[in-house]
Amino acid sequence: MNTPAHVIFALAAFARPGDRPRNIAAALGGVAPDLSLYLMTGAAFAMGFTPREVFDRLYFSQLWQSVFAVDNSLVLWGGLLVLCLWRRWQAGAVFAGAAMLHLLFDFALHHDDARPHFWPLSDWVFVSPVSYWDKSHYGGVVGPVETGLVLALSAWLLWRLKGAWARAGIALLVLCQMAPLVMWGLMLGAG
Repeated sequence: MNTPAHVIFALAAFARPGDRPRNIAAALGGVAPDLSLYLMTGAAFAMGFTPREVFDRLYFSQLWQSVFAVDNSLVLWGGLLVLCLWRRWQAGAVFAGAAMLHLLFDFALHHDDARPHFWPLSDWVFVSPVSYWDKSHYGGVVGPVETGLVLALSAWLLWRLKGAWARAGIALLVLCQMAPLVMWGLMLGAG
């Protein structure tokens, strides 16, 4: 799934009206497994790499996959969740739970770009027959379903969470989710 969708799903699962620390933890947990991707991609672009070099070569390099193995490890996030539950640290448990929700969706929806979700116990990678973006693996179905669910959950969250900051954040997430669709539509329509 796209990162904004992960955050919306995490908020839908874990956010509570009036509980700002919990809601922030849910949003941060929803984005945490993708953070290294954004940081490394930004650094690569700053060094002059093209998008094609980043996503065709660097993304699949041993170095990048080693980083992804750590921040996409169900084992590590599960350990953090257990620790937070044991210590009765609600915000930490919500953060780890939201990250695990992110990883469960990634596990089911990544084909060629799948990651080793059981590191450090195993380097095994589940190559899902379904992809959230690759049309040759049902991305043409999954992508619109993802966007529809994001819109429905966002409407529910806007109704449920009354704070101005929460609503602005949700609106920004929807904009980020929809922006690629609008850009591609405009580019393809102009051709």
